[in-house]
Amino acid sequence: MFAGHFGLAAGVRAKAPEVPLWALMAATQLLDVAFIPFLAAGVETMEEETGSGYGDWIIHADYTHSLLGAIVLAVLAGMLAKKLWGAKSGRVIGLVVFSHWLLDLVVHRADMPLLPGNLGDLPLLGLGAWKVEGIAIGLESILIAAGLIMYTRAVLKTAGSGRRMTAYLSSAVMGVLLALTLLSDVLGWF
Repeated sequence: MFAGHFGLAAGVRAKAPEVPLWALMAATQLLDVAFIPFLAAGVETMEEETGSGYGDWIIHADYTHSLLGAIVLAVLAGMLAKKLWGAKSGRVIGLVVFSHWLLDLVVHRADMPLLPGNLGDLPLLGLGAWKVEGIAIGLESILIAAGLIMYTRAVLKTAGSGRRMTAYLSSAVMGVLLALTLLSDVLGWF
């Protein structure tokens, strides 16, 4: 669901223009960025379930994608953003980081623990939208479309009369990048 996360970040940018777009894009992927060294170290793993492609992986991200792990990462990112750009930006970044966990909850199979390392062997969470590819792609498409519309409106609203073409170009580039990210998700290119 990389594309859906990025779509959400584009939409948030429209409502929080004081937060740099790059920071929102990084924040929305922070759980996955943190997952990479854990994966490389063999602490967290991935296993293919039915082939290659959209949602065909069971992800054992028992630290980075646990509820508590996501909260900790969100708080830390929010604190850093607060130092860099102020209190409102800190809250926005923290919420965007945590939004990753919420969106993953919808698409992941039941592979997301509540506590890091699945401490206490509690039930794993995930609503499994990836099991129905059309639903998952539809949800991501909605996030992309809504985010792009919000982003485009905000960019056009703030552009002066001489900068409308730049605003349209910025929105077009954002749209192409979001569409390519969705294509990457669907084809399993991550």
